[in-house]
Amino acid sequence: MNNKINRFFKGLHRGQKGITGLETAIILIAFVTVASVLAYSVLSAGIFSSEKGKETVYAGLNQASSSMQVQGDVLALASDGSTVDSVQFTLASVLQDAPVDMTPPGNDHSNVVVINYSDANQQVPDLPWTMKRVGASHTGSDDMLENNEQMVITVDISDLDTAPAAYGTFTIQIVPPAGASITITRTLPGTIADVVDLH
Repeated sequence: MNNKINRFFKGLHRGQKGITGLETAIILIAFVTVASVLAYSVLSAGIFSSEKGKETVYAGLNQASSSMQVQGDVLALASDGSTVDSVQFTLASVLQDAPVDMTPPGNDHSNVVVINYSDANQQVPDLPWTMKRVGASHTGSDDMLENNEQMVITVDISDLDTAPAAYGTFTIQIVPPAGASITITRTLPGTIADVVDLH
Protein backbone atom coordinates (compact mmCIF):
# COMPACT_ATOMS: atom_id res chain seq x y z
CA MET A 1 0.00 0.00 0.00
CA ASN A 2 2.77 2.39 0.92
CA ASN A 3 4.53 1.62 -2.33
CA LYS A 4 1.47 2.55 -4.33
CA ILE A 5 1.16 5.85 -2.50
CA ASN A 6 4.85 6.64 -3.01
CA ARG A 7 4.63 5.81 -6.71
CA PHE A 8 1.54 8.00 -7.00
CA PHE A 9 3.29 11.04 -5.48
CA LYS A 10 6.42 10.44 -7.57
CA GLY A 11 4.31 10.35 -10.71
CA LEU A 12 2.67 13.63 -9.79
CA HIS A 13 5.88 15.66 -10.16
CA ARG A 14 7.29 13.81 -13.16
CA GLY A 15 7.97 16.04 -16.17
CA GLN A 16 7.89 19.33 -14.26
CA LYS A 17 10.84 21.72 -14.24
CA GLY A 18 11.68 24.34 -11.66
CA ILE A 19 12.17 28.04 -12.42
CA THR A 20 15.73 29.19 -12.02
CA GLY A 21 16.73 32.41 -10.28
CA LEU A 22 17.73 34.01 -13.62
CA GLU A 23 14.29 33.48 -15.11
CA THR A 24 12.70 34.93 -11.99
CA ALA A 25 14.93 38.01 -12.22
CA ILE A 26 14.02 38.53 -15.89
CA ILE A 27 10.30 38.32 -15.15
CA LEU A 28 10.68 40.72 -12.22
CA ILE A 29 12.61 43.21 -14.35
CA ALA A 30 9.92 43.01 -17.06
CA PHE A 31 7.17 43.71 -14.52
CA VAL A 32 9.12 46.63 -13.05
CA THR A 33 9.79 48.09 -16.52
CA VAL A 34 6.14 47.86 -17.57
CA ALA A 35 5.03 49.39 -14.26
CA SER A 36 7.55 52.24 -14.67
CA VAL A 37 6.36 53.06 -18.19
CA LEU A 38 2.75 52.99 -17.05
CA ALA A 39 3.49 55.21 -14.03
CA TYR A 40 5.39 57.68 -16.26
CA SER A 41 2.45 57.84 -18.67
CA VAL A 42 -0.02 58.47 -15.86
CA LEU A 43 2.19 61.17 -14.29
CA SER A 44 2.72 62.88 -17.65
CA ALA A 45 -1.01 62.95 -18.32
CA GLY A 46 -1.63 64.32 -14.83
CA ILE A 47 0.97 67.08 -15.19
CA PHE A 48 -0.39 68.02 -18.62
CA SER A 49 -3.94 68.17 -17.24
CA SER A 50 -2.79 70.30 -14.31
CA GLU A 51 -1.04 72.78 -16.60
CA LYS A 52 -4.09 73.07 -18.85
CA GLY A 53 -6.29 73.54 -15.79
CA LYS A 54 -4.01 76.28 -14.49
CA GLU A 55 -4.06 78.07 -17.85
CA THR A 56 -7.86 77.90 -17.89
CA VAL A 57 -8.10 79.32 -14.37
CA TYR A 58 -5.73 82.20 -15.19
CA ALA A 59 -7.62 82.97 -18.41
CA GLY A 60 -10.88 82.99 -16.49
CA LEU A 61 -9.47 85.32 -13.86
CA ASN A 62 -8.20 87.71 -16.53
CA GLN A 63 -11.61 87.81 -18.16
CA ALA A 64 -13.47 88.14 -14.87
CA SER A 65 -11.28 90.87 -13.40
CA SER A 66 -11.88 94.40 -14.56
CA SER A 67 -9.02 96.40 -16.06
CA MET A 68 -10.63 99.78 -15.21
CA GLN A 69 -12.90 101.27 -12.58
CA VAL A 70 -15.10 104.36 -12.30
CA GLN A 71 -13.71 106.95 -9.89
CA GLY A 72 -15.95 109.59 -8.38
CA ASP A 73 -19.41 110.66 -9.50
CA VAL A 74 -21.23 110.32 -12.80
CA LEU A 75 -22.45 113.59 -14.31
CA ALA A 76 -25.30 114.18 -16.75
CA LEU A 77 -24.71 117.28 -18.87
CA ALA A 78 -27.59 119.16 -20.49
CA SER A 79 -26.64 121.98 -22.86
CA ASP A 80 -30.12 123.52 -22.83
CA GLY A 81 -30.91 122.75 -19.20
CA SER A 82 -33.66 120.27 -20.05
CA THR A 83 -32.34 117.47 -22.25
CA VAL A 84 -29.30 115.38 -21.34
CA ASP A 85 -26.91 115.25 -24.27
CA SER A 86 -23.79 113.73 -22.65
CA VAL A 87 -22.69 111.69 -19.65
CA GLN A 88 -19.31 112.24 -17.99
CA PHE A 89 -17.30 110.05 -15.60
CA THR A 90 -13.69 109.36 -14.62
CA LEU A 91 -11.93 106.06 -15.33
CA ALA A 92 -8.82 104.80 -13.55
CA SER A 93 -6.62 101.79 -14.20
CA VAL A 94 -6.98 98.79 -11.89
CA LEU A 95 -4.31 96.38 -13.14
CA GLN A 96 -0.78 97.67 -12.64
CA ASP A 97 0.81 95.85 -15.58
CA ALA A 98 -2.05 95.98 -18.10
CA PRO A 99 -2.52 99.40 -19.77
CA VAL A 100 -5.76 99.96 -21.68
CA ASP A 101 -5.81 101.62 -25.10
CA MET A 102 -8.24 104.55 -24.71
CA THR A 103 -8.01 105.86 -28.27
CA PRO A 104 -11.32 107.70 -28.85
CA PRO A 105 -13.54 106.59 -31.73
CA GLY A 106 -13.14 108.40 -35.01
CA ASN A 107 -14.19 107.99 -38.62
CA ASP A 108 -11.85 105.00 -38.95
CA HIS A 109 -13.36 103.22 -35.88
CA SER A 110 -9.91 102.88 -34.35
CA ASN A 111 -11.21 102.61 -30.77
CA VAL A 112 -10.84 99.30 -28.93
CA VAL A 113 -12.91 100.38 -25.91
CA VAL A 114 -16.60 100.31 -26.85
CA ILE A 115 -19.27 102.22 -24.93
CA ASN A 116 -22.89 101.10 -25.28
CA TYR A 117 -26.09 102.81 -24.12
CA SER A 118 -29.45 101.31 -23.19
CA ASP A 119 -32.69 102.36 -21.52
CA ALA A 120 -36.31 101.22 -21.54
CA ASN A 121 -36.81 102.45 -25.13
CA GLN A 122 -33.58 101.72 -26.98
CA GLN A 123 -30.20 100.04 -27.09
CA VAL A 124 -27.42 101.84 -28.95
CA PRO A 125 -23.98 100.21 -29.39
CA ASP A 126 -20.62 101.92 -29.90
CA LEU A 127 -21.46 105.50 -28.96
CA PRO A 128 -19.03 108.34 -29.74
CA TRP A 129 -16.95 109.46 -26.77
CA THR A 130 -13.95 111.62 -25.95
CA MET A 131 -11.31 111.41 -23.26
CA LYS A 132 -9.21 113.91 -21.35
CA ARG A 133 -6.28 113.17 -19.07
CA VAL A 134 -6.54 114.57 -15.56
CA GLY A 135 -4.16 114.82 -12.65
CA ALA A 136 -0.39 115.07 -12.55
CA SER A 137 0.30 111.35 -12.43
CA HIS A 138 0.05 110.56 -16.13
CA THR A 139 3.36 109.39 -17.57
CA GLY A 140 2.93 110.01 -21.28
CA SER A 141 1.01 111.76 -24.00
CA ASP A 142 -0.34 108.62 -25.64
CA ASP A 143 -3.87 107.30 -25.33
CA MET A 144 -2.95 104.45 -22.97
CA LEU A 145 -4.59 104.37 -19.55
CA GLU A 146 -1.77 103.09 -17.35
CA ASN A 147 -1.20 102.51 -13.67
CA ASN A 148 -2.05 105.51 -11.42
CA GLU A 149 -3.57 107.42 -14.35
CA GLN A 150 -7.08 108.86 -14.68
CA MET A 151 -9.10 109.98 -17.67
CA VAL A 152 -12.38 111.88 -17.86
CA ILE A 153 -14.65 110.21 -20.41
CA THR A 154 -17.49 112.18 -22.02
CA VAL A 155 -20.08 110.04 -23.82
CA ASP A 156 -22.15 111.82 -26.47
CA ILE A 157 -25.82 110.74 -26.32
CA SER A 158 -27.24 113.69 -28.24
CA ASP A 159 -28.10 111.56 -31.30
CA LEU A 160 -30.32 109.08 -29.47
CA ASP A 161 -33.79 108.49 -30.88
CA THR A 162 -35.27 109.30 -27.47
CA ALA A 163 -33.29 111.40 -25.01
CA PRO A 164 -33.38 110.24 -21.36
CA ALA A 165 -36.13 112.14 -19.55
CA ALA A 166 -36.75 113.07 -15.94
CA TYR A 167 -36.97 110.03 -13.66
CA GLY A 168 -35.70 107.89 -16.51
CA THR A 169 -33.14 105.13 -15.85
CA PHE A 170 -30.33 104.46 -18.30
CA THR A 171 -27.32 102.16 -18.45
CA ILE A 172 -23.89 102.82 -19.93
CA GLN A 173 -21.65 99.82 -20.49
CA ILE A 174 -17.90 100.24 -21.00
CA VAL A 175 -16.44 97.22 -22.78
CA PRO A 176 -12.61 97.02 -22.79
CA PRO A 177 -10.72 94.66 -25.14
CA ALA A 178 -9.81 92.40 -22.20
CA GLY A 179 -11.35 91.90 -18.80
CA ALA A 180 -14.84 92.42 -17.47
CA SER A 181 -17.04 95.22 -18.70
CA ILE A 182 -18.09 98.11 -16.45
CA THR A 183 -21.79 98.88 -16.10
CA ILE A 184 -23.06 102.28 -14.94
CA THR A 185 -26.79 102.45 -14.21
CA ARG A 186 -28.26 105.78 -13.11
CA THR A 187 -31.68 107.40 -12.71
CA LEU A 188 -32.24 111.04 -13.63
CA PRO A 189 -33.89 113.34 -11.09
CA GLY A 190 -37.19 115.12 -11.67
CA THR A 191 -35.45 118.40 -12.53
CA ILE A 192 -32.62 118.43 -15.09
CA ALA A 193 -30.12 121.30 -14.85
CA ASP A 194 -27.03 122.04 -16.93
CA VAL A 195 -25.00 119.66 -14.74
CA VAL A 196 -26.66 116.87 -12.74
CA ASP A 197 -24.62 114.83 -10.29
CA LEU A 198 -25.91 111.25 -10.51
CA HIS A 199 -23.60 110.01 -7.74
